[in-house]
Amino acid sequence: METVTYPLEQFTEEEQARLAPHFTNLDRPVFALVNLPETVKGALFARYSRYAGTLRRLFLDEFADSLPEVPVVDLAEGERAAKLYETIFLGYGDDSVAQLGGAHIACEWTSNLLTKILQRPRLAAYLEQSTRYIAYDTQLEDFGYRYHRDPRFGPAYEAAMGELFSAYSGLLAGVSAWVDERFPAAEGESPAAHRRAVRAKALDLVRGVLPAASLSHVGIYATGQTYEQLVLHLLAHPLAEAQAYGEMLLVELQAVMPSFVARVPRPDRGGRWIDYLRERNEAAAAAAERLGLGEAAGDAAVPSVRLLRAHGSEEELVAALLYEAAAVGEGQALSAVARLSPDERAALVRDLVATRENRRHRPGRGFETLTYRFEIVSDYGAFRDLQRHRLLTCQWQRLSPDLGADVPHEVEEAGLGPDYGRALETSRAEYERLAGAGLVEEAPYALCLAYRIRYVLELDAREALHLIELRSGREGHPSYRAVALQMREAIAAVHPSVAAAMSFVDDSTEPRLERLLSEMRNEARTGR
Repeated sequence: METVTYPLEQFTEEEQARLAPHFTNLDRPVFALVNLPETVKGALFARYSRYAGTLRRLFLDEFADSLPEVPVVDLAEGERAAKLYETIFLGYGDDSVAQLGGAHIACEWTSNLLTKILQRPRLAAYLEQSTRYIAYDTQLEDFGYRYHRDPRFGPAYEAAMGELFSAYSGLLAGVSAWVDERFPAAEGESPAAHRRAVRAKALDLVRGVLPAASLSHVGIYATGQTYEQLVLHLLAHPLAEAQAYGEMLLVELQAVMPSFVARVPRPDRGGRWIDYLRERNEAAAAAAERLGLGEAAGDAAVPSVRLLRAHGSEEELVAALLYEAAAVGEGQALSAVARLSPDERAALVRDLVATRENRRHRPGRGFETLTYRFEIVSDYGAFRDLQRHRLLTCQWQRLSPDLGADVPHEVEEAGLGPDYGRALETSRAEYERLAGAGLVEEAPYALCLAYRIRYVLELDAREALHLIELRSGREGHPSYRAVALQMREAIAAVHPSVAAAMSFVDDSTEPRLERLLSEMRNEARTGR
């Protein structure tokens, strides 16, 4: 805990009284939401991504007045439930009962490195504050710029962070002016929607100079089983920040679902589990070093998407799509499909996919019989967005400057490329200083989001269709749009019928205000 510094929020006595029934604490960055309707908790998290403040302040600003005042409630689970879970969960080892209760928990003032660790469990829902809507150009009272601090890093680190955030502020002002001039409002276009779209594009273009130390807020909804696993992985992680948040998360879970995390603090259960996780990670690191895989080789990589391998054939896809409607084994279905010509098979896939009116109309589970393993090199900003997808396997390497960094071409067109480049060099130099001081795990805090990272996404065809259609949308960030489009191209080379089913892919490349249509639609819905 001593290595985590976060802004302290002040509440009046009246505000404390209004908050106390609904939040498990009012002075720590990790807390649970309680005694609220599920729709209100969901709405709070939904609003979180575009709100510049904290969740408790958001509740006071936008939700408290519409809810009745209620007393503080006792969150104790009761003797009967506690004994039941002790018998089933601890005594019988029936972990599935921990899937039957869930909690909404906020983790605030987390670095961008920690957000990825928090979002790693598959069976959970997340909402993260967005760099597309939240500017980082102002300083918080009694805190300064929003970045992770650690006394071990020394004054040179704070000086480097100050330079990066100052560069971000200057670039945001300059890029905003360029975007406004480059994309003037069309006749009849809403000035407010245009203004928001300009702001979003400018924030997109300059987010790459923000360091991975930049602080964000993450809302989580998960079951007790998922939280137990998350806490264990946090406590086993080499980052002190992760361990500190693991401890705070455990405290909040003990307040709202103690039986579900009862094994974590026990030395013979959670203690051994944590030791196992650490031993496993240490063994992998030692083996990679022994095999000469621990150091990057060659010059900086270029952004790339490589299909390492694909499993399954289109014949198997058709047989799987027919399986639930058939009354015979899959072998017979495969034999029948094998007699079809390629054109007949492609036409049958189109028929089985049926007419999709929007990207939320997805083909059946037969698409899950085909899988793809992609190795991707992209900037860390794009990785952050792609890593959030739950129904896939994501593995990533440690962020470093070895793969180089991306400078958006529009920043260069605006004449601000040199400023951007200087920020990247400041970032690299501080990374190297921290790594040279033995803080290898912590050094990535200093790196800008524009630096590239190598990672793997392994997913089935059904999830690939969802990811590619969503991330290729015209409103998406250009860096992850490029990844999605290359994934579609690689799939088309091995399974053309799967790529053809991706009917809601936007592969247009003309310069534009990516968020303009969305802002106009939102204004039409809400009137603001």
